[in-house]
Amino acid sequence: MDLGVLRKTGHNEHIEVTTPVIIASHNGKSRMVGDFRVLNNYTIFGRFPIFRIHETLTQLSQSKFITAMGALKVFHQNVLTDNSKKPLRIIVHCGIYEYLRMTFGIKNAPSHYQTMMNTIFPEELSKGWLIIYIDDIIVCPGTWESHLTRLERVLQKIV
Repeated sequence: MDLGVLRKTGHNEHIEVTTPVIIASHNGKSRMVGDFRVLNNYTIFGRFPIFRIHETLTQLSQSKFITAMGALKVFHQNVLTDNSKKPLRIIVHCGIYEYLRMTFGIKNAPSHYQTMMNTIFPEELSKGWLIIYIDDIIVCPGTWESHLTRLERVLQKIV
């Protein structure tokens, strides 16, 4: 809640839908995840083209310098519309909460994030020196000097 991702809903508010929460473990760490499988069954899949692995590997093989960055909590970068918040309500022992930002487990979260990143970096992607694959940002080809300039450009846009 401190990150502005969730908010507690009002007690007088009519609640039509809630999603159970499961505790998922990964690498020895636990995290709370909404079980959105039912919602995902009714969601129209928003297809978005993702890089083909062959093209990406070819691009990387021609690079002398590569900087790869992994982003944290990438889906939380997308603010939800009011209509999108209602189906993303979760219920826990201390009340009902709704997401204010996109969360992990939603069918279209990866395509929404990829669309957002492609909107932020259209020129860099079209020139071929930047690869974005979901939460990975890769700066490649060029001289050491151009690599540093490109890296600085990317960091300025995402900060």
